[in-house]
Amino acid sequence: MNDKLIAVVTGANGFIGSHLVDYLLSKNFTVRCIIRKTSDIRWLKNKNLELFDCGLKDKEGLRKAFKNAHYVFHVAGVVKSKNKEGYFEGNVETTKTLLEVAEENSTSIKRFLVVSSQTVTGPAHDGKPVNEETPCNPLTTYGKSKLEQEKLVLSFKEKFPVTICRAPAVYGERDTEIFIYFQTFNKGLTTKIGFDKKILSLIHVADLVEGFYLAAVSDKSKGQIYFISSEKFYSWDEVGAITSKVLNKKAIKVTVPHTVVYCIAAIAQFIAFLSDKAATLNLEKAKDLVQRYWICDTSKAMNDLGYRQKVSIEEGIKRTCDWYTEMKWI
Repeated sequence: MNDKLIAVVTGANGFIGSHLVDYLLSKNFTVRCIIRKTSDIRWLKNKNLELFDCGLKDKEGLRKAFKNAHYVFHVAGVVKSKNKEGYFEGNVETTKTLLEVAEENSTSIKRFLVVSSQTVTGPAHDGKPVNEETPCNPLTTYGKSKLEQEKLVLSFKEKFPVTICRAPAVYGERDTEIFIYFQTFNKGLTTKIGFDKKILSLIHVADLVEGFYLAAVSDKSKGQIYFISSEKFYSWDEVGAITSKVLNKKAIKVTVPHTVVYCIAAIAQFIAFLSDKAATLNLEKAKDLVQRYWICDTSKAMNDLGYRQKVSIEEGIKRTCDWYTEMKWI
């Protein structure tokens, strides 16, 4: 008889999801991965896990994945869309479907954990990091959809235990977003947005997924929201100096004024409007990029869960760049 704990992971084939899968496997969980039939599963191959290619809308397929499951980690989400409906369908409606199927299995489920984002609160002001008590003021449609997702999740907290974890900027092996920064730096160029000093919370993916695990297994975290983040805050100049040392390269720094960022975003958004794909950079994303402080306080997670940042920025950038080099990404 298999008495191993069963964890279901959505978005398991992605950057954060695949690292969470690896972490849960290291903790001897039976891991069930919910993917789409079209998903790229390169990070899941040759691992002792179960794949369910039902996506997030097929209730019948989800019921099979959720049967007797103990933990659900909902990592999947829509981060770019051509319209508001895409964000709300991908982040709110799919979550509603998952919660309804989880409710059918509420006797076995010990925790339903949802990965949210610092964009829910919006940026920090005057250098004071946001925390779980900060009133939410999302700047973008993405942030607004994640806020609605959080409200929906908390509306189920009397039916079974739920927890929300908000992530800041995340980097690490397998990432394709902040990767562009390292790729450009490796080619001898780095860009600085605006003339002011921008400070951010920046967490290595290994610390993030451990934070998710600690939040899922803690009794204190039922019905709670946590920022899982770096304890330290960083400037892009610090990140650049460490990257230069790791790659043993100097990069020419080009400062891009905020007005130029908005112009580039407007052009990218217009081009995307004429095509099938959503723009990675659009006017809303530009609004995010020009903010001075994207910093959050992780004290609640440290106090309640025993969470600590273990991967320093120096170690994290070295691990990440070494991996990119090994994979011939840079």
